[in-house]
Amino acid sequence: MSEQDKNLFVSALKTTVPVFLGYIPLGMAFGFLLDGAGYHWVYALLMSIFIYAGPGQFLAVALLAAGAGLTEFVVATLLLNLRHSFYGLSLLDRFSDVGKVKPYLIFALTDETYALLTSTEVPEGGSKAKFYLYIAALDHFYWVLGSVLGAVLGSLLDLKLEGMAFVLTALFVVLTIEQYFNAISRFPFMAALGAGVVSLMFFSPENMLLLSIILGTLVLIAHEKFIGEKPGNVPQAVAHPAPQPVSQPAAQVAENKSKEESS
Repeated sequence: MSEQDKNLFVSALKTTVPVFLGYIPLGMAFGFLLDGAGYHWVYALLMSIFIYAGPGQFLAVALLAAGAGLTEFVVATLLLNLRHSFYGLSLLDRFSDVGKVKPYLIFALTDETYALLTSTEVPEGGSKAKFYLYIAALDHFYWVLGSVLGAVLGSLLDLKLEGMAFVLTALFVVLTIEQYFNAISRFPFMAALGAGVVSLMFFSPENMLLLSIILGTLVLIAHEKFIGEKPGNVPQAVAHPAPQPVSQPAAQVAENKSKEESS
C-alpha cells in the first residue's frame, strides 16, 4: 500500500469512528439475540457478511423464532429495506465513476454508510473509489465484529439486553446532526422533519417510515422543480460607477494659481 493509500485509509478510519461506536454494541445485541434463539455464532458471522442489514437481521431473528416461511421473510425484508432504493437513486452520480468497486458499494450501502458518503469530502488528491471502498469495508467489518463478539459472549454469559437497541437511534441522531452542519442547504432537513411529523400524525408508527420517505422525496422534487434556484432568479451583479477623482478644495486651487503667477 502506497503512502497516499495509507493516508486515505487513515482518513476513512477517522471518518468511520461514529459508526464503530454504534455498530459494535448494536452488532453485539444482534449476536446476543441470535444466540438466545439457539443459533451458533457461525450463523452470526455468515449473516453479517452476506446479508449485512442491521434491522433486517434483527427481523430475521424474530421471524426464525416464530417459524416464519420463506414468503414472510421475503415480503418483510422487502418492505423493511425498500428505503435503500431512495438512497441508491441519490448516489447515481457519486457511484458513476468508481469502477470495479461499485457492486460492493451497492451491497454495503447501509443507512450509516450512506450518511458518511454523502457528508464527507474525498481528501484532496485521493481516489474517490478507494476512499468510498475503505469507508464501506470498515463499516462492514465493524458490524461483523460486533455481531460475532455478541454471539460468542452470549454463549458464555447471561446478560440482559434492555435498552441495547437504542444505540441505533443514537447513532442516527449523531450522523444527522453532522450532516446538518456540513450541508449547504438546510431545506432537505426541514422537509424530512415535516414529512416525518405528518406521517406520524396520520399513519401508524409501523408504516410511517416508508411513507415519510416517499412524502419527503416528493417535497424535494417539487421544491427543485418549482422553487429551486434558476438562472433567472440569480441576482445580477450591481454595476457601480467608476470612482471619480476627488476635486481639490477651492482655497487650495487659488493658492496653487497664486504660486504659479508669482513664479
